[in-house]
Amino acid sequence: MLTNEYVKRVYDQVQKRDGDQPEFLQAVYEVLDTLQPVIAKHPEYEANGVLERLVEPERVVKFRVAWVDDAGKVQVNRGYRVQFNSAIGPYKGGLRFHPTVNEGVIKFLGFEQILKNSLTTLPMGGGKGGSDFDPKGKSDAEVMRFCQAFMTELSRHIGQFTDVPAGDINVGAREIGYLFGQYKRIRDEYSGVLTGKGLEFGGSLARTEATGYGLCYYTAEALRVLKNDSFEGKTVVISGSGNVAIFATEKAQELGAKVVTASDSNGYVYDPDGIKLDIVKDIKLGHRGRIKEYAERVPGAEYHEGCAGVWTVPCDIALPCATQNEIDEASAEALVKNGCTVVCEGANMPSTPEAIAVYQKNGLLYGPAKAANAGGVAVSGLEMSQNSYRLSWTFEETDAKLKSIMESIVAESLAAAKEYGEEGDLMAGANIAGFVKVANAMVAQGIL
Repeated sequence: MLTNEYVKRVYDQVQKRDGDQPEFLQAVYEVLDTLQPVIAKHPEYEANGVLERLVEPERVVKFRVAWVDDAGKVQVNRGYRVQFNSAIGPYKGGLRFHPTVNEGVIKFLGFEQILKNSLTTLPMGGGKGGSDFDPKGKSDAEVMRFCQAFMTELSRHIGQFTDVPAGDINVGAREIGYLFGQYKRIRDEYSGVLTGKGLEFGGSLARTEATGYGLCYYTAEALRVLKNDSFEGKTVVISGSGNVAIFATEKAQELGAKVVTASDSNGYVYDPDGIKLDIVKDIKLGHRGRIKEYAERVPGAEYHEGCAGVWTVPCDIALPCATQNEIDEASAEALVKNGCTVVCEGANMPSTPEAIAVYQKNGLLYGPAKAANAGGVAVSGLEMSQNSYRLSWTFEETDAKLKSIMESIVAESLAAAKEYGEEGDLMAGANIAGFVKVANAMVAQGIL
């Protein structure tokens, strides 16, 4: 509940300006609510208009993307890049290609990215982008033509010292390759302007695994510190079957857990014996199939239509890795009822405010997305470093740096929460720790 007058005034202004952007309003409210004790202690933030500037992007670019499909028909999509905050480094954040993409979704993601990037301790500002283009069902040639058209406009606004995009939902190695190739052709330069690149042209080992592995490193450290516990012997429910979910499953299994679910936009599979990851990888990474195929190939596995049912599966740990607001109040209550004690987020803002209230009321260990899924952008930052040095680190070196970063995020979050009277609250701690670094940089650099 907002009680600080300055915080209330800023949020009221956001509501007035962006009332048609529910995801953005949700993200802003959550952050501002937890920052109230910080604002009360630091009047210089109000004097310098830090919150007013924090919630307003430095730049929003919206553009037409015209391309030709395989039938020779002209298609038109919308492209976006929100450059939200550059106080601690160049804008950094992924590109999402999905029919649900609109300005409000991109703004919520970009706003979250400010604090997420700050938590990694790497010099990266916050940004995000994407399009309402859907790669599903498109040929490689159609995806290539779309990516080339998209980058033709985006290239005007990005650069290795300005804004460094990466991948997000439906933007993987294929899309990044096409985007990078077009940027190189237009700008006639070979630079680290995109991360998530192929290993042959500047990519980093462990980048593919980073978000999923990082989620598990974060969860394991939070379990160790707050519960003197681990993944060993735990039953884990994971939503999604994309990059994040696949590698979260891989690492959770490596740490001794049994992962029993996977899902996509059509439904979910439940395997009481534990998900066979080689089959999921073949379906999703091999031929971009639907998760229903898993139940057809694995005896004893069940397929259920609809995604929400995945949260009714009994578990110790839930790792939502699909999309925003996939866990509502009813789903959160089902998790609690069926024995779940830990929820850490691999997707961006996958829990509604009502779901988070259920976690907190029932004493669950809750790791918010901006902290728990920061592994992807952390290794993107490490990829930028390798590109600048013109060298590559081994998988083991990069993975060790990732693990260290995720463990430090837990420590920083808990320290910040304790300092401001919210001891043990990982959500408040992540928001506060990420914010203070950015706010101090904004004050130091003047009114911009």
